[in-house]
Amino acid sequence: GIAGVSRPSAETWRGAPAGVSLSVGTWRGAPAGVSRPSLVSALKTLLFFTILMVTLPIGLYFASKAYIFEGSLQMSNSDSYFYAAIVAVLAVHVVLALFVYVAWNEGSTKDKGKHD
Repeated sequence: GIAGVSRPSAETWRGAPAGVSLSVGTWRGAPAGVSRPSLVSALKTLLFFTILMVTLPIGLYFASKAYIFEGSLQMSNSDSYFYAAIVAVLAVHVVLALFVYVAWNEGSTKDKGKHD
């Protein structure tokens, strides 16, 4: 072979870039200590909260404007815009707080039984 280039091991896929393994263990392209299942779990969490961040505030804005502020409370159109925006901003803060909480605890719950 070429000097300085190692041959892929039996567990690597032939078409994969150097250092990327398809084995279930530690993924060679990831930072040290990050396994493929934990990376997939983190990406699923990120995707979930991204979708929630887009849909929840927008949905709450229009729902609260139409049904709560203009419907039940009989507010004017301009007042309902203002209060519905406050509801949407509060929803953004709740989603962000939940994301930080879940992301903070995601690694610690899996590592509780794994003391070296």
